[in-house]
Amino acid sequence: MNMDVAEACGTTAPFYQPTGQEEAVFRHAFRNRIPVLLKGPTGTGKSRFVEYMATQLRQPLITVSCHEETSSTDLIGRFIIKGAETIWIDGPLTTAVKTGAILYLDEVAEARPDVIVAIHPLTDHRRELFIDKLGTTVPAAESFMLVASFNPGYQRGYKELKPSTRQRFAGISFRYPDASSEAAILIQESGVEEGVATRLVKIAARIRNLRELGLAETVSTRLLVDAAKLIHSGLPRRLAVRTAMIEPLTDDDETIAALCDLADLMI
Repeated sequence: MNMDVAEACGTTAPFYQPTGQEEAVFRHAFRNRIPVLLKGPTGTGKSRFVEYMATQLRQPLITVSCHEETSSTDLIGRFIIKGAETIWIDGPLTTAVKTGAILYLDEVAEARPDVIVAIHPLTDHRRELFIDKLGTTVPAAESFMLVASFNPGYQRGYKELKPSTRQRFAGISFRYPDASSEAAILIQESGVEEGVATRLVKIAARIRNLRELGLAETVSTRLLVDAAKLIHSGLPRRLAVRTAMIEPLTDDDETIAALCDLADLMI
């Protein structure tokens, strides 16, 4: 389990380009103590959005990057031996519940099923966490908020959330921004020229529409930002596109060559 704790109060908000009414929805959900589920492909700004909203709401943020080994024990806490005594250490979920932080479970569908069981009482009217190893129930602080994300298209049919879980959250869908917004993001994040940003966005649009290649993932805005940064720092454009946008998508040499040929004509 990877965990990041950020004291968002008083810090500078990260750049975030709104694509709809997601900020208003998040604010109202926070005000009404409703958990939020962010849905969308990799690299569409879900994590950046949560960081941005934490600073806007002046709330501390605890982020947990979930994977197939993430368990409820990792989130709730465990006993450890310290010297001659055994002491209890709160996990990130318990810490967030007690302190009233925003807890962000990134890619929650990747975690073990017992994680979903553990968070269920926090996603309804009870808003409480049961710690079975201590035999205690902890009520959530007023400002506690649970936010989770997942990629509905990734390993479809294998890593899905049950309807009984999804219906406990307000949902916000994230998609790739329109061309002008995505170009604006690249310019802001990398300092690259507008003409280069526009070409990168056009390359991404072409690759995203190539369904016949059967790519597990397509070009994300995150990859575009990386390519723009490399170009802005002086790396040749075609090499930057290959390195940051194409190589991360596949290991198949023929597919890489075909995508490079396409990109070279456009950059």
